[in-house]
Amino acid sequence: MSQVRVLGELAVLDDVGPARRGRAYPAAGATSALLLPAAVLLGGLVLWPVLRTMHASVTTDGRWVGAAHFRTALAAPGTGAVVGRTVLWALLVPAVVTALGYLLAAASRRSQEGGLVRLILLVPVALPLVVTGVTFRLMYDPDPSRGLATLVATRLTGRPVEDAPQLLGPGMVTVALMSAFVWAWVGLAVLVFRSALDAVPPSLADAVRAYGGTRRHVLWDAQWRPLLLRTTAVVFALVAVGTSRTFDLILVMTPGSVREEASVLALRIWQTSGGTTTTGDGAALGVVWLVAVIGGIMVAALFVRQAWPPPRVEAAPEPAPLAPPRRVFRLLAAGAAIAWLVPLAVLVATSAHGRVDAAARGWWSAPPNGESYRNLVTGTELWRTLGFTLLLATAVTATVLVVALLAAYPLAWLTGPAAQATGLLLLAASVVPIQVIAGPVNEVLGLVLSSGTAQGLALVHIALGVPFAVLVLRNAFADLPVEQVRDARLGGRRWWHTLRRLARHNLSAVVAVSVLEFVQVWNDLVVGRLFGGPGSSPLGPFLAEQTRSFVSNSGALAASSVLASVLPVVLVVLSRRHLVAGLVSGGVR
Repeated sequence: MSQVRVLGELAVLDDVGPARRGRAYPAAGATSALLLPAAVLLGGLVLWPVLRTMHASVTTDGRWVGAAHFRTALAAPGTGAVVGRTVLWALLVPAVVTALGYLLAAASRRSQEGGLVRLILLVPVALPLVVTGVTFRLMYDPDPSRGLATLVATRLTGRPVEDAPQLLGPGMVTVALMSAFVWAWVGLAVLVFRSALDAVPPSLADAVRAYGGTRRHVLWDAQWRPLLLRTTAVVFALVAVGTSRTFDLILVMTPGSVREEASVLALRIWQTSGGTTTTGDGAALGVVWLVAVIGGIMVAALFVRQAWPPPRVEAAPEPAPLAPPRRVFRLLAAGAAIAWLVPLAVLVATSAHGRVDAAARGWWSAPPNGESYRNLVTGTELWRTLGFTLLLATAVTATVLVVALLAAYPLAWLTGPAAQATGLLLLAASVVPIQVIAGPVNEVLGLVLSSGTAQGLALVHIALGVPFAVLVLRNAFADLPVEQVRDARLGGRRWWHTLRRLARHNLSAVVAVSVLEFVQVWNDLVVGRLFGGPGSSPLGPFLAEQTRSFVSNSGALAASSVLASVLPVVLVVLSRRHLVAGLVSGGVR
């Protein structure tokens, strides 16, 4: 046992005992100093706003009214349909994404073209949902002379042009929105399932076959029960939480005349309170949504939690090469890749046309001329917005990474119920919908900063990004082999030296947190719309504003969307291995 000083205080390094020991336990003062930045951010901009929203849902001007606001909000016209539609999004879409993700991961696993298929499926993951909305609105344009999907549906159904199917009409708009969301999220599910499939030892399948197991037994006993069942729960929960971001798609994809038919709680709460005030009815809807989101993620977290410590995997001999998938699965993977390329091709082809051509006819009816790109390149508005968003995303990412590293360092050594509770609290803070707490957050910003400033916008992004970053880094630190932890503690003369060594051992988790946070800020719409101002308008609100005159502005909007997507796509594609490794490290503890 040895003693060192951390932030000037005594810390004990226990080098004896089983593998769970041999960890560094900073003294109370050091731990408090390391946790303080994260605690202030989460307490001031997440916890207090949640409590303020809950208080507003049961009071009026400080007077207790009980469930009155809940009854009023839920009895309002259309609210039942909105709640039902939100539940449908939270159940159906994750089920489709999870099933497709598994099938495509298995189909592209052992084929020569599998890497290309997964790369194509990954690209939509990096696109801003605003760009996804623009892409599918171009495809689903109600005029068959402009909308490719509408043209195909018209010919398949044999209808005249004037009676073309309205894919963004009242009866089909929710299906159209769901198809765009599935297109955007399947790639992430494929990567996670691919990682899980690669981690399943081939010897398990051999053992099942040796005892007379059929193909069904191999699938259940050698894949699903050991690992894939947990992976399915993780993917389902992740996508279910992601459906709270349908605000972006609805705002961009749906024409104003059918927006009510597509509305979900994310949009209804924004329409009720506007994000600047905390009204009783809006707060009541927010509490309903918050309880549903956090309750669902807690159930999923308890289902997929991992025992502590994780079992150590001994080095295994190189497995024999596996047989390639059957022809039908290879055709499935190739078909999916082609289908996923079509929306990207539509966006790029439309962007190559000028304002008049893009508004008057489909991209296939006229040769490209590059007019939209020339106008954007010679203008200043888009470049100014891109520059501001780049500075914002870089500053937020750097700050979140530093704050998360400081907090993850002491939290990684917790064990038992304390570790489980901390993980669940961080997970709950990670999934709080910003629309629910927008009013109280604006109140806090009004006390410390002027409203609508770049500093306030960055502060909100930082507070929303810290919980997830701490969770990922904490799990990654806690999963380090004990030998690496001892080496870092004994080789570091100061606590920051030790932390730097630990971070170097967890490069995948650090890269995953950095890339995901940068892309999240770059692709954001709702935070920028709620907390931005005239001088602090990032890329998402800039693109969404151009959709007000969608048809007449479609060429320039498509070109802006392509330029806005280059950086996040490059980052995600280049770091895809680190992203998966960082996200699946550790467990919910």
